[in-house]
Amino acid sequence: MKSILNIAAYLFVTLDELTKLRDKMLSECHIRELKGTILLTGEGINLFLAGKPEQLRGFLSWLREDPRFAPLQAKESWSDEQPFKKMLIKIKSEIIRMNHHSIQPEKGRANFISPKKLQEWLDRGTDDLGRPVVMIDTRNAFEVEYGTFENAVHFDIKRFTEFPAAISAQKEALSDKTLVSFCTGGIRCEKSGLYMREIGMEHSYQLEGGILKYFEEVGSAHYQGSCFVFDEREALDPNLDTIPIERSIRKKNQT
Repeated sequence: MKSILNIAAYLFVTLDELTKLRDKMLSECHIRELKGTILLTGEGINLFLAGKPEQLRGFLSWLREDPRFAPLQAKESWSDEQPFKKMLIKIKSEIIRMNHHSIQPEKGRANFISPKKLQEWLDRGTDDLGRPVVMIDTRNAFEVEYGTFENAVHFDIKRFTEFPAAISAQKEALSDKTLVSFCTGGIRCEKSGLYMREIGMEHSYQLEGGILKYFEEVGSAHYQGSCFVFDEREALDPNLDTIPIERSIRKKNQT
């Protein structure tokens, strides 16, 4: 049985005194021998951590003692080895940079769809109103190379700040479709979903929990390939297992 627990979690919530908060979190992580990355910003927290399950869950319990973090939900996966080399906590301006400061997920989320409901729509090819369903991949081009939903639309972007212009250019072409945006764990879609609504794409949703939650609840249905993750595991298959061969294949193709 795999012994290292990996978690991914985010929460949009107003934070202040970030330096003090970083110091407290770093101390708690070191005590528990956790490794990974935490991003702290005025708009919230984004974290990827790994360690022994009792220590990692203990950290989450400690974190949720702060009322601001009480709603934090984590997606879990397992590995044989620690996938991170060190423990880092960074202070940033945004937990996922979009450069559209009118988009504030803390004040209200975009419409979302559960993985099970999405599978139902994809099985049928239409939503509950009979509208064709199109998947919108909000990730960067190199991530899409690892895998994506069948027939998903992506824009070959290099960074998330390019997404608003890319989706805006397709507004008319996608106007008669129901759109479901997705990313690795859901965080980018918290902003992309709101932006799509802001520009008038009324029949748009975000996939709750992203690809990783879909893998957890549904598996591989309508998905091709693996999912890139931002740690030393590199990619996970629909069973949430590491695919160690991905790295060597990708490097070989680049040479």
